Amino acid sequence: MDIARYLERIGFTSAIRHDVDVLEALQRAHLTAVPFENLHVYHRRGVSTATEWSVPKVVEQRRGGWCFELNGAFAALLEALGFRVQRFAATVMIGGVTGSEPTHLTIEVTLDRPYLVDVGFGDSFIRPLPLDDPGPHDGGVGDFVFAADDGMTTMYERTTLGDQPKYRFAPTPVDLASFDAASRRFQTQPGLHWTAAPFATRLLDGGPDRVTLLADRIKFRRGGVWCEEPVAPDQWEAALLRWFGMTP
Repeated sequence: MDIARYLERIGFTSAIRHDVDVLEALQRAHLTAVPFENLHVYHRRGVSTATEWSVPKVVEQRRGGWCFELNGAFAALLEALGFRVQRFAATVMIGGVTGSEPTHLTIEVTLDRPYLVDVGFGDSFIRPLPLDDPGPHDGGVGDFVFAADDGMTTMYERTTLGDQPKYRFAPTPVDLASFDAASRRFQTQPGLHWTAAPFATRLLDGGPDRVTLLADRIKFRRGGVWCEEPVAPDQWEAALLRWFGMTP
């Protein structure tokens, strides 16, 4: 890996120290510069879980991707920088969806204590969350808590409607090939949001402000308040280029 080029890609110029402040700065820089997006999947171009695919896509092609690509590439960067990293297989639980197939790649980074780090879960926590404490923890966009049972850990986001489950994982390291089946299915199964309509989202200026481009509108969160405006079909590519620096 060309570490300098990756750090240039995410606009990170500070000194590297193996502490939580630098880890948070790296996470926020990645979430700002590299969008969570589905354009390769939506256009049926094909993607891979391997870092030989994801790192050049993020760094050289200056694109984003989904969790298998973004967390896969970010974990490789952190390892190259000397952080202790493990990859965990998670099951997304949004909307009550559960199952045994790993559907999300997330990262543990161990410093003075273990932290959950994620740059591939869309609009979610933007700072490392201590895994050895149930919380609540300030995730930069709200509070998050952990619950452990049967050898599994579930992450919840604290909301006015109660604690909402986000994903569940076993603290057992896995390799990227563990996600090949899910990656293939998400690229081919009809009716999934990955293939139904294009989207891209990223932080603005380190967050928590955010921009999200959907098929027919663009949304901005500034100061905790969302606003949106329509985007006509003939203006969609221009909006993508302006806010995400990409073409479809």
